[in-house]
Amino acid sequence: MKRTVIVAAFSSIAAACGTEPLGPAIRVIVPRGASFAVATDSLKAKGLVGAPALFRAYARLKGDDRHIKPGTYLLKRGTSWGAILSALNGGRGIVNTVTIPEGFSLSRIVPLLALRLGVPVDSVTAAVRDTVLIARLGIPTPTVEGYVFPDTYAFPEGTTARQAVDEMVKRFEREWKQEWTAILPGLAPSRHDIVTLASIVEKEARKPEERSVIAAVYLNRIREGMLLQADPTVQYALGKHTPRVLYKDLEIDSPYNTYRHPGLPPGPIASPGAASLAAALFPARVPYLYFVAYPDGHHEFRNTIAEHEAAVRGSRSPPRSPP
Repeated sequence: MKRTVIVAAFSSIAAACGTEPLGPAIRVIVPRGASFAVATDSLKAKGLVGAPALFRAYARLKGDDRHIKPGTYLLKRGTSWGAILSALNGGRGIVNTVTIPEGFSLSRIVPLLALRLGVPVDSVTAAVRDTVLIARLGIPTPTVEGYVFPDTYAFPEGTTARQAVDEMVKRFEREWKQEWTAILPGLAPSRHDIVTLASIVEKEARKPEERSVIAAVYLNRIREGMLLQADPTVQYALGKHTPRVLYKDLEIDSPYNTYRHPGLPPGPIASPGAASLAAALFPARVPYLYFVAYPDGHHEFRNTIAEHEAAVRGSRSPPRSPP
């Protein structure tokens, strides 16, 4: 009888601590093997539980502190303590998380998303080819390559491939600032061109400070009527990453082979992040027409072919030992 009264008292407190759930869902991670105290700390850190000691006591009295399920949950602030415990014990609200790194192409995103959602690869392939989505973006390519924004996503159980891809594309649309569209006429014919250039920059750059310089080199080459000769576009045409592009690779018959076809390729070759999009929109003011990567990841930029060839030789020379 006494225990019943205590639980009833705590229930009243718990109800008072919960209001109508408000705002967007917040991601809370309960690691596998985590104690209830650790889970409570996570809930407090996210602003979902304001009195952790009382919450733990309430859960202990109800017997709901011993069978929580690990996973990533989406919960809203203002959710009652009872509803939170119900979610943690029943695994309700668990979501599948997927991280899309900058520079991933659809060939890597599609199987990763299928695995995280627990859906067939074919359904994700169909989703990235959704003609309604492509029409909304106003792009001339058969897939949404380049428009699946790199980020970490949390998808509730039961999310379909189309719903997931649509959310990831909407993330790109939110990232693209309205004022960027206003500067396009003086920079490039379309947003699609900027995303395409940014995707090449994303694949080339290893050091953040070089992104805008690499973008400038490619734009300078286009203005000079030169071929882009971007190795990542050849790798995209080959359908695989190679440690080094060989001369035989440069013969591949593909509109994405920028060693044979002038200008930008038909579309992006990967998903560029915000920094690469900004670099393509705001390239550095430099005269360079060439660059070569060095083993440590940095690039050397040059104005003339003679200077470039010397830099290439330098990139292949073993470093000198200090005297």
